[in-house]
Amino acid sequence: MNYTEACIALNMLPTIGPVRLRKLLHVFGTPENVLAARRDQLSAIDGIGSEVAQQIGNWESVVDLNAELQRIRDFEVEVITTESTQYPRSLREIHAPPIVLYVWGELTERDHHAIGIIGSRRITHYGGEAAKKLAYQLAYAGLTVVSGLARGIDTAAHQGALAAKGRTVAVIGSGLARLYPPENAGLAEKIRNGNGAIVSEFSMEIEPDRQTFPMRNRIISGWSQGILVVEAGLNSGALITASQAIEQGRSVYAVPGHINAPSAMGSNRLIQQGAKLVMDASDILDDLQILLPETKVAPSALARPMPELSDFERSVYDAIDSSETRIDAIAARCNLPTGTVSSTLLRLELKRLVKQLPGNYFVKLA
Repeated sequence: MNYTEACIALNMLPTIGPVRLRKLLHVFGTPENVLAARRDQLSAIDGIGSEVAQQIGNWESVVDLNAELQRIRDFEVEVITTESTQYPRSLREIHAPPIVLYVWGELTERDHHAIGIIGSRRITHYGGEAAKKLAYQLAYAGLTVVSGLARGIDTAAHQGALAAKGRTVAVIGSGLARLYPPENAGLAEKIRNGNGAIVSEFSMEIEPDRQTFPMRNRIISGWSQGILVVEAGLNSGALITASQAIEQGRSVYAVPGHINAPSAMGSNRLIQQGAKLVMDASDILDDLQILLPETKVAPSALARPMPELSDFERSVYDAIDSSETRIDAIAARCNLPTGTVSSTLLRLELKRLVKQLPGNYFVKLA
């Protein structure tokens, strides 16, 4: 058994976490020695009671290491430890760095310079577009975008980084053989195929639950030089991650949202409490110049030539707010019949300048 295999075995034991393992390694030196230690030696260590000592002593009957190693080979996964050069340097600094990281894909030196982008699963069109734009800009500038592969803001962040042909890492709250959410399997494949990696601290078959996601979140914040909260309600888990980031000494950034939008109450509150307001990637890059001395100017993810517009089309387009706008409000601002506005909006949709949302709302795409 080598060092990594011993770490995998210890990571699979229910009673062993990063904090306990650190104590054990301080006494026994290597994970191999921990697994070979006598129960009386183990139980004598502060914080390691008889139950934990018994589980370590019987580890071969508790976990099936050979089966786990076979799953790792079958999925073409690499497992790294804190001793590995690919292990994120900033992650080693946190209170409880993961014992191991299962990596599906490839980590590079560039991934040591990362920004976390997080937010709610249920988002507005504005939130999704903001996450894509900022992730695009930050990835283009050279930062690796780290997020959680969840629905909503996480998905948009990964998509934005991929659109920029940049790097992105998805840290998931389950084992790699139990990818969650399942509808993001295609996105995970794109990330894995040359643009980054899917990463987990959990053994291959672990299912996601309420405990695994907070554990996942500390990795996202610990890996990153800063955390950007794009859109989050008052009860969003993203706010917990932001608190973890502060405890870990990381910078916290937030995108402002509509003051009456429930989906932006939490992120707006972060700004009120001192998070840096972000409208463009340069707001973050200015803070991180010490890490990225030669960053490129980040282009807008949405920048493209404006097509020619008729007078009606220009009037209707200009009447749409930066956020969602109802068709009756557009018609009132243009002083045009609703039927004329409706047909004009259709032409603007065909030109990919606006998008219709549920409830007869429209938003600009350019």
